[in-house]
Amino acid sequence: MPGVIECLLAILFKMKNYLLIYLLFLSLFCRAQNQNSIWCFGDSSGINFGIPTTPFPFISSVNGRGSCTSISNGAGVLAFYSNTRTGLSGNTARVWDKNHQLMLNGDSIVGESWYNELTIVPFPEDSNKYYLFSIGITGSSQYGFYYSVIDLQQNGGLGKVMQKNILLLNDEMADCLTAVKHGNGRDWWVIVKPGTPPVTFLNRFFIYLITPLGISSPIIQDLNNAVDGDFQRLTSSSDASKLMQIISVGFMCEYDFDRCTGLISNPNVIFTGQTSNYTRIFWEGAYSPNDSLFYVTTTWYSFPNDTSRLLQYNLFAPDIPASCDTLFSTEHPVQLEGVRLAPDSKVYVSSFYDCQCLPNSFPYPDSVRNIYNENLSVINNPNSDGISCNFQPYSFYLGGKRTYFGLPNNPNYGLGPLVGSPCDTITSNLNEQALVPSNLYLYYNSQWEKLFVNAKNIRGYNCMLQIVDLSGKKVYSSATKIQPPYFTQDIDLSTISNGMYIINLLTEKERLTGKFVKE
Repeated sequence: MPGVIECLLAILFKMKNYLLIYLLFLSLFCRAQNQNSIWCFGDSSGINFGIPTTPFPFISSVNGRGSCTSISNGAGVLAFYSNTRTGLSGNTARVWDKNHQLMLNGDSIVGESWYNELTIVPFPEDSNKYYLFSIGITGSSQYGFYYSVIDLQQNGGLGKVMQKNILLLNDEMADCLTAVKHGNGRDWWVIVKPGTPPVTFLNRFFIYLITPLGISSPIIQDLNNAVDGDFQRLTSSSDASKLMQIISVGFMCEYDFDRCTGLISNPNVIFTGQTSNYTRIFWEGAYSPNDSLFYVTTTWYSFPNDTSRLLQYNLFAPDIPASCDTLFSTEHPVQLEGVRLAPDSKVYVSSFYDCQCLPNSFPYPDSVRNIYNENLSVINNPNSDGISCNFQPYSFYLGGKRTYFGLPNNPNYGLGPLVGSPCDTITSNLNEQALVPSNLYLYYNSQWEKLFVNAKNIRGYNCMLQIVDLSGKKVYSSATKIQPPYFTQDIDLSTISNGMYIINLLTEKERLTGKFVKE
């Protein structure tokens, strides 16, 4: 009898441990789910999905026609957000704190006037720090893939941009930036694509791994199956086992994605790209919650006489193109734009109203208010085919604020470990962080005539920054206290002549040196 009792107690003990583990994962899952609970976009628009059954609008500080991203903390409270500003104080991205004020050092971040240039990725195993990734697409002075670092512990909990515009890839980029949680449930994959030029017909993907040790060198894959272009989208399914790529020239392809290795494989081309006489111009898409359906908007081509449509494709159909169902269509001056799956498991669609009153009709004059730009459209039952999906155009009122092309480019923060996979456990050695050397990053933007100086893993608390020309003449010097391990500073070089210069960054413990060219 005692043996039976001991056995029962052992079983109960194990069950208790399993329950604790389950509750821990559930808690982490719920916290991550809440990170996408607040959207900021358009003309001062925002939606709080904290109570999924009753999302409500609020006022944000966004004033941009496209790119935007936002993140909340584990309790669903806004942490910060970012957007590009088009035509207002130039084409740059800005970062806003939870009080909708410009974050400390939150200006002059690379970002132009496109639609998916920004996304936020939390630091693995550091709940206070975040990467803001951004891409430069068309402006030659901003070409490339960049990141900045935000620390929410700074400035009394309102946050500060600790590093800014660190260049990872110096190519002209496509409007295509996607982040996917690693199969271990902690790390991240960030995927970007070059545009044309410099890469044509390669359909090239750069895939970066984000761990507690930092950002790895990218995996580079050439799928060689598409007509590349600047205007592309890459959308992950709800479990991130699939990626859907759409290109404005009418290309649509679904791939398998391995969350353990980051590799993209098994392309299933649904539509090949067109080189002329476009009959479809794909804008943006989203998977249904059960991943059986894909929703995509198409835009005008023969302005102003063409039609914008919302289409539904059945991904389980034997002939996916033939399964296309046109849910809604509209003509100029209204254009259907952003498509996003929201935390309430509904799909939201933004629309743009072309008032033909300003370049690109941005920003809207205050008098331009109508049902099209003061509401989002909603697919209420996105797992259902055809009319059963219950699409309601212009049905979510934004409280008097307005929408343009873009909705937040937020990844699926709630994705957990890939249970049963070879990578569902965490094995990295965090002690390796102590071996990471200091690094100096220099980025000069010729359009802004600004130099961005960043240092990582820097040691010391007092810093002297010097710029000297090749003759040894000092042209700039500043002394400041720093908050290791980061240093960041923007320097206006509009009064300095063109040429090559040497940067010296000195602390009481080390000296870092680099070169840059002003031209």
